[in-house]
Amino acid sequence: MSSEGINVAPKKIEAVQSWPRPSSAIEIRSCLGLVGYYRRFVEEFSSIAAPLTRLTQKGAQFRLFDKCEESFQKLKTALTTAQVLVLPLGYGSYKVYYDASWIGIGCVLMQEGRVNAYALSQLKPHDKNYPVHDLELASYNGGF
Repeated sequence: MSSEGINVAPKKIEAVQSWPRPSSAIEIRSCLGLVGYYRRFVEEFSSIAAPLTRLTQKGAQFRLFDKCEESFQKLKTALTTAQVLVLPLGYGSYKVYYDASWIGIGCVLMQEGRVNAYALSQLKPHDKNYPVHDLELASYNGGF
């Protein structure tokens, strides 16, 4: 943390950059668990992580392919070059931008044109049965 806001610690950057490529579903779960903790710092986290997430699903055959490698590298880059999020000020108004699609829902909290936080979530198969106005409402309220 600094006067500019919240940023990635240099020691963490070094550790993330030296991560080896996951070689099993367990290693992917572990990686996604750690990375998921920082998801609010990564714009479009759910979309980037989707290929790796699919490999952790029950019954999925573990086979790393180009999209998984690309996803892993994008997550590493996103974590090490994350945009600075600012701490909320004790004054002023906030703006919340939210949207939903048939893939996921998300919102961004901003104050004075600077990002305070992201909230993103992929839709589960049963969530896709909801009408669009319910999905929009869910994104406004921070998800299901």
